[in-house]
This record gives sequence, structure tokens and C-alpha cells, in this order.
Amino acid sequence: MNAKARRAEEPEEAGTLSPACRAALDAFIEHLMVERGCSESTLRAYATDVRELAQHFSAGRSAADPRNLTHDDIASWLAWLQEQKRNPRTIARKLSSARAFCRFLLDWARLESDPSAAQVIPRPGRRLPLSLTPEETEKLMRQPDLSKPAGLRDRAMLELMYASGLRVSELVGLKIIDVDLVESLVRCVGKGNRERVVPFGEEAALWLRLYLEAARPHLVRKPSEYVFVSPRGPLTRVGFWKIIKRYASAAGIRTKVTPHVLRHSFATHLLDGGADLRIIQELLGHASLSTTQIYTHVGRAALENAFRKAHPREADRRPE
Repeated sequence: MNAKARRAEEPEEAGTLSPACRAALDAFIEHLMVERGCSESTLRAYATDVRELAQHFSAGRSAADPRNLTHDDIASWLAWLQEQKRNPRTIARKLSSARAFCRFLLDWARLESDPSAAQVIPRPGRRLPLSLTPEETEKLMRQPDLSKPAGLRDRAMLELMYASGLRVSELVGLKIIDVDLVESLVRCVGKGNRERVVPFGEEAALWLRLYLEAARPHLVRKPSEYVFVSPRGPLTRVGFWKIIKRYASAAGIRTKVTPHVLRHSFATHLLDGGADLRIIQELLGHASLSTTQIYTHVGRAALENAFRKAHPREADRRPE
């Protein structure tokens, strides 16, 4: 996403930015794209957060210059966010974006000090991601109408996502050249443009092969390099979100099911089955193990079972 593309996505109120603030924002986004290789969705998030800070800083200042940004300006912005009843997790993310922007300004604008350095990030509560039970997952898989090409496509997508743990953006972004049905492997590019190769099982391979051979030719109207298509073109993230929501409702699953829930179910079921956390980290494409530790909660039954098997005092109580 270049500067022109980013500006095209800006709301009209972005015009209230001073030329200096706009130049700094453009330079910051360019830095994130070129130097850090951030994904398009990450760039949009940074642009939204920093633009909001710049608008707050620019209010009433026709010639606002980010080189004059102070600790009080950021504190005032944070207070305003809290007055707006923003979610604490959202505020923490926005402050994280502001800190990245200020670190960039230290070099780009030759700031003498970092105005965000003394700010305290609100500590959001840690929410455990939702996951399906294996039984719920099986019910979800049985919902697509396999007599229709779109149903075969949907079954293949559900099976592949659950078998590989791909992010929804990685799933809909898969190209034919990325899939190896002989070795049951997919190659994808995740966050930070990190490439990884992920295995998937025989069940997913069966449905993927069936879709590609029997259904995809009926869905694609013009040549496409993407695996999952509709008559209108490649399937989108929003399109798959609607599909999975519809099937979850039809299956009578009460949990709010999203593509992320299916990805988390993949990780949770692997962990419950005894997989090593570092293996799960690699499969999910997490840069840090700490992310995986937050992402994959262990069910209470699995914890109790591990405790009773491993703790010396509990082991002594097992019948001989």
C-alpha cells in the first residue's frame, strides 16, 4: 500500500491535518512498508491510529508540526479516548502505534526526546480466545451442501483451515502454485511478509483435491491464480466470514464462530493432543512463543490430567 493508495482510503476529516503532520504520517507509513515489511492490514491500523493522534494534536493549530509533539499532547489524546469509552485493549493498541510513530520521529524529525516514553499503556484484561470442541468442529464440517460446487469449495476451505491453522487472509490468498497435493503442504506468506510451509492431513487433501477437480471449474469464469474462487472472482475474507457464520448457525453452535475461532480450535486441539508448543508456534506463524502461549489456552481437563500424571505426590496415589 503506497502513499497514494493510503490517502485514497483516508476519511474526509483527514484533510484537517497540517501539511507537516501529513508529511510525517506518509513518511512513517512508507517506513513501515519498506523497512519493516508490514502487511496491508497492519499498515491500515497504524495509519488509522496515528492519523487520529495527529488530528487531535492539530486541532486549533493551523501549522501544527509533529516536531512539537509533547508528552502532554499524547496524555490529552489518551484521556480523550477514555472519555469516548474506548475499549482498554483498543487504547493500548493505539498507544503502541503512537510509540512506534514517536520512535520514528526521533530519527526522521530529529526529536530530542521521545514524548511517548513516559506514557503508561492501560493494561487490558487478557481474554482467552474461543475455540470449538472436536464435536462442534465435526458438525460445522458437515454443513456445506456437497451437491453444489460452492458447497464443495466451502468444505475444502473449512477442512484446510482446521487442518493447517492458516489465518483467513492466508487462506483466501492461497494461489494454485502454493498448494502441493502430493506432499500435502501449503506455502503462505503471513504477517511481516514471513513465508512458511504448513502441512495438512489426508482429510483436508481429499476435499481440496475434490474441489479443485470437480467444483472449481464450475465456479471460475475467467482464469485465476487463486485457489478459492466464486463466479465474481477470488473469495474474500468477508465472504468466508459470512460463510462460516452461516454454517455455524445451521449447526446449532452457540459459540460466536469466526475464521479466527477455527484457527484457534486447530491450535487448542493440537495442544490438548500433546503437541509441543514450539511446533504449534511454527505452524501458526507466530514470531514469538509468548504470542502462542496467550493464543492457546489449555482446557481444564487437560491440565488436571497432566497434573495427575506428572506431579510426584499424585503419581504416588496411582494404583499399582
